[in-house]
Amino acid sequence: MLEISRYCLIAATTAVALALIAQIVVATARTAPREGAETAGGPAKPRSRGLAHYATALGQFAFVCYTACLVLRTIVVRRAPLSNQYEFAVSFAWGIMLAMVIVEWRTRLRALTLTVLPVDLALSLYALTLDDEATQLMPALQNGFLLPLHVITASLGYGAAAVSFGAAVLYLLHDHLGRVRLPGRERLDELGYHSIVVAYPLITLMIILGAIWADVAWGRYWSWDPKETAALVTWLFYGAYLHARVVGDWRGRRAAWLLILGFAAVIFTFMGNLFFGGLHSYA
Repeated sequence: MLEISRYCLIAATTAVALALIAQIVVATARTAPREGAETAGGPAKPRSRGLAHYATALGQFAFVCYTACLVLRTIVVRRAPLSNQYEFAVSFAWGIMLAMVIVEWRTRLRALTLTVLPVDLALSLYALTLDDEATQLMPALQNGFLLPLHVITASLGYGAAAVSFGAAVLYLLHDHLGRVRLPGRERLDELGYHSIVVAYPLITLMIILGAIWADVAWGRYWSWDPKETAALVTWLFYGAYLHARVVGDWRGRRAAWLLILGFAAVIFTFMGNLFFGGLHSYA
């Protein structure tokens, strides 16, 4: 069944790649109006079917495949599949795709996939390079309650952060992508903000749960471990962004750069332990 689980990951990766290609073709079509643009007869009508429809369907199929990959692995290992770098990478990709499916369903902003799907695709390809062998949990991870809560909140929070990153990148590239169908800058700015409104409490909860778990496993709430420190820096970045946005009314380019730096901190949190070791070196 582990082999089937890996096939599901391969299927998800393929679907994400095809969805990205399809969205690029749709976004750069010469006859396509910009998202939110108006025609002489009123608001431009979105394409109800065609290539854009299939690109959306591929994204939803990828999410289903990620879910199947994790569920099948859960059945085999008889625990939450969230305990090593392979499983973290798949769950991170799952969280990004869930956030993207929800945002696309609620906003119809297909152009956002142009900057979010590449991140998801990179995570999937990275996961495929890792060993997916089922291993026993080390003693520190043998907590069937805190383990899934800690990692799931991280996956959901980081997924929402990926959406804010995608919106910020599109905002900064807005004037340089003349042929691409894009929503207005104000809408991208608002989407980046609302994504962090969702991500920030999830990241906060992730840190709190991690601290409680650390006390249970190691006898102390905080150890200044590289992964802990990186998570704190990420939290501070997004806290600074929300403060600047609400109190200082920061919008536009400054806010977009803060969102990009925040997501860079997310990626460092995810990958940094591989280079700096520490208590999280198992992941």
